[in-house]
Amino acid sequence: MKRSEINKAIKAMEALIKEHHFELPPFFGWTPEEWKNKDHEYDEIRDNMLGWDITDYGEGHFDTLGFSLVTIRNGNQHKKDQYPKVYAEKLLMVNEGQYAPMHFHWTKMEDIINRGGGNVLIRVYMADRNDEGKYSDEDVTVHTDGHKYTVPAGTQVRLRPGESITIYPYMYHDFSVEPGTGAVLIGEVSMCNDDNTDNRFYEKLGRFPTIEEDEAPYRLLCNEYPKAK
Repeated sequence: MKRSEINKAIKAMEALIKEHHFELPPFFGWTPEEWKNKDHEYDEIRDNMLGWDITDYGEGHFDTLGFSLVTIRNGNQHKKDQYPKVYAEKLLMVNEGQYAPMHFHWTKMEDIINRGGGNVLIRVYMADRNDEGKYSDEDVTVHTDGHKYTVPAGTQVRLRPGESITIYPYMYHDFSVEPGTGAVLIGEVSMCNDDNTDNRFYEKLGRFPTIEEDEAPYRLLCNEYPKAK
């Protein structure tokens, strides 16, 4: 991705968050210059990859594959003594036409919540326990806001603003926006998040974009922070 695309995506998400009256912690507004002066007092942000995260999964097609997100809080399963939180919270912005690809988590359970805007479509399958690279054809038990029911494998569950779905380990899921409903702000409340070890994508994909520096960064991404002095 071009840095200008990343800057544009961050500014668009800032506007959507403001539209839906959500307030982010102060560090989301720090400039690259301000980050140069942040010492070890802020290692929790660095070590747990809090902050801005714009991904195209390394494929270079952000308008169709990828989305914008912020990690607000997170624990660390590899440094439990230092960071004992057992939970995480994120916000995501998905535009019409964008797609978050099919994947599951080996460990993490999460609630995906429509915080406002358009309708979210989430397709669900269970992984085949004999070959996790395949979908099972078994029905999927779905939990949405206190409602437990069963749907055929591959069903798209629609989440309107305010609605949520619980995603369990080994439950394949993707998400996109229902056409004609507009950009959506998605909340995620979950167990600790570890994108390096707990994501199993149906198709092999990268995680972070390769960046072409065509302009100065507006905000640093969560994998770009300078080391503490």
